[in-house]
Amino acid sequence: MEVLTAIGDCKGSHPMASIGFGHNFNESEKDRINAIYNYSITNFKSNISLNEISQVAHISPNSFCKFFKSRSGKTFSQFIHELRIGHACKLLIENKLTIKEVCYESGFNNFSSFHKYFRAFKSQTPLAYQKSFLGNS
Repeated sequence: MEVLTAIGDCKGSHPMASIGFGHNFNESEKDRINAIYNYSITNFKSNISLNEISQVAHISPNSFCKFFKSRSGKTFSQFIHELRIGHACKLLIENKLTIKEVCYESGFNNFSSFHKYFRAFKSQTPLAYQKSFLGNS
């Protein structure tokens, strides 16, 4: 308990990865949100088309975009990038793959876009993130 208290009191802490959802949904929306969430978690490494995810949610693609943005505060693309970056962080911490392998294993098909999104979410490069984490452990 003391360790958890110390971690909770740490001023410099920040989340390492986030799945991007707040759980303040109406009862009628929970099934739809859970279906979207579960499908996304299972398939984030592949290219999920708007038609594909809107079928999971049982709504039209235009309605899906509005629904998802209004409930999560972000676009579905942003959410998928966040999932992929979170997975990349996990892989970088494990330190078993090269940065390029982490890129492709996380669902990115382009190394430069991986760097772009990683920097946008983590404010540092994948290598700097890995070094800072491994240097602190």
